[in-house]
Amino acid sequence: MAQIIITAVTIWLYMTTWYGISIYKKRNDITDIAWGLGFILVALFNLFTGYFTFQSIVITFLTIIWGGRLALHIYLRNINKKEDYRYDQFKSNPYIKVFLVQGLFMLLISTPIITISQINTNNWTNLNIIGLIVWSIGFYFESTGDQQLKNFLSKPENKGKIMDQGLWKYTRHPNYFGEVTMWWGIWLISFYNQNSIFSIVGPLTITILILFVSGIPMLEKKYIGNIDFENYKKRTSIFIPWFNKT
Repeated sequence: MAQIIITAVTIWLYMTTWYGISIYKKRNDITDIAWGLGFILVALFNLFTGYFTFQSIVITFLTIIWGGRLALHIYLRNINKKEDYRYDQFKSNPYIKVFLVQGLFMLLISTPIITISQINTNNWTNLNIIGLIVWSIGFYFESTGDQQLKNFLSKPENKGKIMDQGLWKYTRHPNYFGEVTMWWGIWLISFYNQNSIFSIVGPLTITILILFVSGIPMLEKKYIGNIDFENYKKRTSIFIPWFNKT
């Protein structure tokens, strides 16, 4: 419990700092960059304040790869662009509605990282290996999906068109599927004993957020009434990759 409280304070200070940056930049969507980097901070903090074990080292390494790539991707994507339209509804009191709320979710999702840092073991089980494989699949889907979309949008002839190529042919949100899958992988890597069951709150939180709250629902709301997207919806799985319906 003490480690969770200390981590919570660390996240609060971190997100408050980013809130100050958002005031200077005059845009709240900068928190998207802070998201990935925040998990890196949490992983490193718990690695060096908890037990320095093989599982913690592996999870920290994977978190740095994921969080660093995501932050860089979003930073490059947002250069010279207007603030993400999804943040328009948070213009009043963004410190609480955006930064503190995201900080809370960051804490909940990080539960597997915090939990394993308090277990002094270097035993590497088959379940941990499965977790590494699951994480790798998720990272492939998120990173490849992001790159495919970036390449698609960079071509002028695709302006106004719906991306339905590559991984996007099998799921409408390969990047979201990848992110959720990675966190289930992290949980499996961190799993040690019955005490690890509690940390399932981490992957469950990101799954609920992506599927029902701030991920897919908010993004697809933008395309309501778009005929091309409605046709895309009819033939393409919303989340889990699957073959197109004919």
